[in-house]
Amino acid sequence: GLAHASHIACNRLGYITPSLSKVLIMIVRLLTQRHVSPSIETVVSRMSQTTTRLTRTEFGDLFAKRWYRSSSQAMQAKKTVPITFFEPDGKEHEVQAEVGKNLLDIAQDNNIELEGACGGELACATCHLIFEQDLYETLPEKEDEEDDMLDMAFELTETSRLGCQIVVNESFSGAKIRIPDDGY
Repeated sequence: GLAHASHIACNRLGYITPSLSKVLIMIVRLLTQRHVSPSIETVVSRMSQTTTRLTRTEFGDLFAKRWYRSSSQAMQAKKTVPITFFEPDGKEHEVQAEVGKNLLDIAQDNNIELEGACGGELACATCHLIFEQDLYETLPEKEDEEDDMLDMAFELTETSRLGCQIVVNESFSGAKIRIPDDGY
């Protein structure tokens, strides 16, 4: 965490001039406004050739402000959209799907039985899903490897895809996705 990183950097920190200290503070503020985290290694290496000691407290304060802001932005809620998975027996699972995650991970994160035996490596068809035509038409084209794996799937349809290959975006809001019977 912050305390550990500050401790490491402070132990390696050489000396800096007062004017360089002000410049570094301005750089960190500028990077903060641009949402870029300065690397400890970069700052330490640039500061190590200077001559005025920066105290651990000053260093910790400088980076605590940046890292606190950065971590609080990261902790903000991820964008989600509601989707519904339908199991072969008709049971429904409405979940909040995180935009940017694939459907296999979303199903597994929500304890929905979608095997994904290969771990999403496009080496099986156990995360086979069936989409409504409207949503299917918005999905990116299938790669040849996905098409090859789908040839092994049970209940293959014209709107079948592998969940590990489909990444949720905002257009998935309200989607209804069917999990076919795997034959077992």
